[in-house]
Amino acid sequence: MNDLEPKAVTWVITDGRTGILNQARGLAEAVGLPLELKTVHPRLPWTLLPVTLWPVPLRALGPDSASFEPPWPALAIGCGWRAIPFMLEIKRRSNGATFTVQLQDPKISPSYFDLVVPPEHDEFVGPNVVPIIGSPNHITRAKLDEAGRAWSARFQHLPSPRVAVLIGGKSKSHRFTVDDAKRLANQLQELTKSGYAIMATTSRRTGEAQTQIIRQALPQPSAFVWDGAGENPYLGILALAEAILVTSDSTNMAVEAASTGKPVYVVNLPTTNPKFEALHLRLQVLGITRPFAGKIESWTYQPLNETAKIAAIIRKKLNLTPL
Repeated sequence: MNDLEPKAVTWVITDGRTGILNQARGLAEAVGLPLELKTVHPRLPWTLLPVTLWPVPLRALGPDSASFEPPWPALAIGCGWRAIPFMLEIKRRSNGATFTVQLQDPKISPSYFDLVVPPEHDEFVGPNVVPIIGSPNHITRAKLDEAGRAWSARFQHLPSPRVAVLIGGKSKSHRFTVDDAKRLANQLQELTKSGYAIMATTSRRTGEAQTQIIRQALPQPSAFVWDGAGENPYLGILALAEAILVTSDSTNMAVEAASTGKPVYVVNLPTTNPKFEALHLRLQVLGITRPFAGKIESWTYQPLNETAKIAAIIRKKLNLTPL
């Protein structure tokens, strides 16, 4: 194979953070080519430079970073600013043969890439920009069905109806104080008194004190709160729930919940970023989500599947047959 002849694979380039990686990997899986994960940890002083001005990006790779060498991939999907210099370098070294897709707003001209896929609420535009609702994800009907079978025995002790509760936490734009946790814990406790079972997951951003408040408020055996030990039950919880509650701080969790077709309630956390409010308003207008006010209802909608839409565009650009 000629070094400039692209190999029929996808390189997924990220800094390895879970939320970033899941977006890029989810899109790569939907495109359908074999994929390789490329984690990058660029070093100082390169990271002090604008991403378009790194003289030799591959020399910036720190320990535990992936290697980059030909044959170059047919497709490279990057997410997060740390991926950008390496996306540009692959494009250069492949003489344009690699089709490059950058997720999120790259904060530079979209002309550096073949395709840019930002969330609608970023209001980033350009001739090769295709905005989507939220972010790409890895949730599919097949994965949910498989997870439901795999986790059914683990959660069979929980009565029906079951509510999945996806809890994020404090971020640059959101707060999740002890008082916020107490408010949510009281609401969840009331649901259990009404006969609902709770299946909850927290994140590293939730906070130890906040997690303990929620865990202690939920009675056994009507509730499960994942403690981070063992295999992550996230997909199983989504698969086995009749309804889903998700805190408003996470774009990824909101669109992943919306991919299930199940009623999704949003637990509002105070924010300083109106872009999150724009996303949640969009999901409400589509009939996917409703604000959580303590009660659970049932409704239907077309499951959100922006990932498949973008994957179809990429396959067409690569002259691949439709899936």
